Parts: sequence; structure tokens; C-alpha cells
Amino acid sequence: MDRESSDDEEDSRNLIHQNETTPHSSTFQIDKSPRLPRNILFNKRYLFAITLPLIIIIFIYFTADFKSLFRTNISPDSLQDASNTMRESELRALSLLQQQQSRLLDLWNSTSFQHLRSALLDQISLNKKIQQAILSSHQFQERNATDPALAACRKTEQKLSGRRTIEWKPKQDKYLFAICASGQMSNHLICLEKHMFFAAVLNRVLVIPSAKVDYEFNRVLDIDHINKCLGREVVVTFEEFAERKKNHLHIDKVLCYFSLPQPCYVDDEHVKKLKAIGVTMNDLKTVWTEDVKKPTDRTIHEVTEKFSSNDDVLAIGDVFFADVEKEWVMQPGGPIAHKCQTLIEPSRVILLTAQRFIQTFLGENFVALHFRRHGFLKFCNAKNPSCFFPVPQAAGCISRLVERANMPVIYLSTDAAESETGLLQALVTLNGKTVPLITRPPRNSAEKWDALLYRKKLDGDPQVEAMLDKTISALSGVFIGAPGSTFTEDILRLRRGWGTASVCDEYLCEGEVPNFIAGDE
Repeated sequence: MDRESSDDEEDSRNLIHQNETTPHSSTFQIDKSPRLPRNILFNKRYLFAITLPLIIIIFIYFTADFKSLFRTNISPDSLQDASNTMRESELRALSLLQQQQSRLLDLWNSTSFQHLRSALLDQISLNKKIQQAILSSHQFQERNATDPALAACRKTEQKLSGRRTIEWKPKQDKYLFAICASGQMSNHLICLEKHMFFAAVLNRVLVIPSAKVDYEFNRVLDIDHINKCLGREVVVTFEEFAERKKNHLHIDKVLCYFSLPQPCYVDDEHVKKLKAIGVTMNDLKTVWTEDVKKPTDRTIHEVTEKFSSNDDVLAIGDVFFADVEKEWVMQPGGPIAHKCQTLIEPSRVILLTAQRFIQTFLGENFVALHFRRHGFLKFCNAKNPSCFFPVPQAAGCISRLVERANMPVIYLSTDAAESETGLLQALVTLNGKTVPLITRPPRNSAEKWDALLYRKKLDGDPQVEAMLDKTISALSGVFIGAPGSTFTEDILRLRRGWGTASVCDEYLCEGEVPNFIAGDE
């Protein structure tokens, strides 16, 4: 902005200097015309100097051969988008021309040199805006001529054939006892997914944690789905493990992946819960110095070297923060060879319920928004830059993406207060109309979309509802996530695996910073 202002001032100084010092070099012989009062003559020179470039631009605009812009093979939808964009640009240019006409009339009636100088700068700036408005639609066309897919929020290419995978073939009676203690359900699911990778690397069967110590995973996940995808038994529930061990539930060796802030990143409370269900273990041993706050990028060879053991039951502690072969782990479908889209996914009941909700309220083309707010202000402001956006700024970002995606309905997954969601609803618009923000309604016996949850006695369970939110969002046409949220990351994982990820998927206001940030405590 400052640079543009200085450029305008330089243009103005040059223009004034030329008119003051070289009047005879002008193409138009104003001196030979009948004499006019000096102030009127002075104003007319500037008006002519300003309007001449504008006349040339308008002449070029209406006489240019635009057929060349459409010679590329572009889809009808792309042409429609381009046509709409051109019309919007033309209307904006017309509006700006009307503004310039009004201001030029004011300038005509002005005799103040200071006012004239200020007005000249204003007109030069306005002229630039008019040029940008006229050119923007043609730049849009040129981009689409090069890459027509940019006009739509297409699905990303999965390229599953080129996946780097590892075979998970556990040795008989060799187990990896999963321990996940940090954060909420999303953190635990990520921890569980990483445990699966470790189990595959170490050739062990993974033991899913007990509901008495961890979440009730069997209410939100299809555990048997994992075994079916591998074609062999690779995971067992805690109850199945206990039955096989004849209630002799002992962890033979504990090799901690993390050493700081405490070994295995497991607190005393979690150890007490394990003892309460009959699980005993030997002393915790750290294999290297590894801090959860600064995890090191590790390789599969390092894991094999440090955690291989002949003991029957092994534990490595909480591995939510572990960074092992990150690109490999994050690829669509995950790092393990299997015949399904993804290994850890919602239960069949939750998936069907999500599909029925979409059929009832949303339809095929909708945007899903994870609008994380509770506890997020302090969390985000500790980052640089902050990721907590004022509601009006967030609404602007959402509106722009909705316009780009051309999907006029939003599924809202949020923990925000009604005061914030109400304001957001009022501010998110498309073509001047409010875009509805749809949330899951309370249970109503007249509605049948959630009947399966009710029959299976899963309704009202916060973890089931959270997984339902994730599933609906993972099935959306475009997804807007909350930066830094593991809830969002789990949705993105499902979208990668299911092939629903879009090129338009992004974090809220990605690439921007909040326009206002509160101070520290």
C-alpha cells in the first residue's frame, strides 16, 4: 500500500512537471484556441491527460478479439464459471467508471490547486483499479485455458499403485500392548494407528487397550475390519488377549519410545488403571533420549534396532508424538499393505448413519467446516502466527471458498458457543444470500436418519457423536479444517484413504494471519 502511494505521487509529480515546463510540446495546440480563463484551461489539461489513457483502455477492451481466449478445449462448467467471472469484472469496472465520472465532475468545478493535486492522485489510483477489474476476468480465462481443472474443486489423485508399504505378518504369540494416554479420542486414534505401524515393523499382534483404561474403541471402530483387510489376525481386543493369557496379564518388557518428560509418557494414574485390571509390568526402560516436545525424525531401521525383542508381550508407551517415516505413514491408505481403503475407520453403523444424514439434510455437494473454538484461543495465540481468527474474518475466508467450490450449504462441526455460530451464520454469504450452516439436530423420533444409533444404543455417546461428525465431514465435497487440531487431522486422514480429498481442502483462513491478536496474560 505504501509502495503504491509513493508510485502514484511520482506519477503525479512527473505529470505536473511536464505540463508546467513544456507546454509547447503538447500534441494538442491549446494556445491557438480561443482564450479561456487560466484556471479553466489548467483544469482541462489535467482532465484530458487523465481521460486519454482511460479512453484507450476502453477502446482496446471493446475491440479486442476475445475468441482466442476460448480456443482451448474447456468444459461447459468452466466456461460458465469464466462467463460469470467476466460479468462480475465488467460490472465492477462499470461501477468504478461511474465513480471516476463523478469525481472528474467534481474536479472540473474545482479551482484549488491543492485539491486538484489530491484529486489527480485519487484518479490515478482509481484508474489502476479499473484496469485490474477489466483484466482480471481475462487472466482467469488464461489460467483455465492452461489448466481447466482449476475452475472446479476436483478430487485429488490417490496414486495408490505407487504406495510404499510394509507387510504385517505377526509372529505367533508375540504381542505389542498399546498404551495411549495423551489428549482426547482423536489423539488416541492417531496413537493407535502409529502402534499398528510399530506392530507391523516388529512382527507382532497389536492388543487394543481396555475400555476400563482407555476409550471404548469398539463403539466407534470396526476392530474386525482391520483383520479382514489384512486377511489374517493382526489385532485383538484386550478381552481376547486376557482369555488367551489365562488372566496372566503381564507385560514382559517395557521399552519406552519417549524418555521425557517422563519414561513412556505415561503418568502414575494410567499405571494404576492398568494394575486395577490385573496388568503387571517390569520396570520401564528408555532406549534413547527422546522428548515429546521435540521429537526426532526416526527411521524404520532405528525402530527395528531398538525395539526388537524375543519377549512375548512388549510395550513401548504412548507414541502419539512419535515421528517415524512421516511421509510413508501419511500417504493415502497408510504404510501397511492391505486390501481396503483405510484400516482405522468408523464402524459400519456410524458410516451408514452419516450417509443417511447427508441424504436427508445436505445432498452430494456440501462443504464441511470444523470450527474449533473451545480452549483454542489460548492454544493458538501461543503459536506464531496465531491460528485463532475473529468470526468476521473467518466468515470472509469461508465465503470465498464456498464461492470457489460452488457448494451453497455447509455442515458445521463445532464446539463454539451459540453467540459465535450465530454471528458466523449471519456473515457467511454466497451471491448476497446467507449460506446455511447445518448441524446435527437433537433426537426426533419422526426423523429416521439416526435410527440405527438408537437401536444399537449408541445415541447420546459423545465419542460416537464425535466420530459421526468426522465421518460426515470426511464425505464432504470440500473440507475446511482447524489448524493444529487432531480432530481435523483425523478427518484429513479419512479423506485421503477414502479418496474424497479435494484440491480445495484447506485450513481455515490458510495463508492469512488474524487481523487482531490479543496480548499475553
